[in-house]
Amino acid sequence: MTAHSWTSLRIHTHSPLTQAPLPRPLISGRPPKRIYVHPDQQVEELKAGVKDDEVGVEREWVLPTHLLERWSLRKFAEVFDGVGEEPPDEMGQDDGRQIRDEVKGKRRGGKRVLLATLGDDSTVVYYIVHDGIVKPRQN
Repeated sequence: MTAHSWTSLRIHTHSPLTQAPLPRPLISGRPPKRIYVHPDQQVEELKAGVKDDEVGVEREWVLPTHLLERWSLRKFAEVFDGVGEEPPDEMGQDDGRQIRDEVKGKRRGGKRVLLATLGDDSTVVYYIVHDGIVKPRQN
């Protein structure tokens, strides 16, 4: 995944929920393809015959970090406390929500951020971090 493939990028310094300053700036945008599909949602989409290109991508929160930073549950909780499930678009609302609701229902799995960790050699590693526990995929 490369940053230049994302669209609708925006930097957030204040909480869209409370307008209070965030503990650190976050980025939001649309990746070139879906980052995460909740296991229950994936089953429903398969049963309904919904294809990925019919659903579209969701705006994602991105938390930029450096490899040498130390993160604790408290720090992650502070980040999650300041954001909603989905980042707002430029107009303050999620511009893809209506399409997704019609095709597959609301976003599932609660709040999540894409932790983008930068190494000293300019390598970026991405991790999906959820606020709480997410039901694992059933095999």
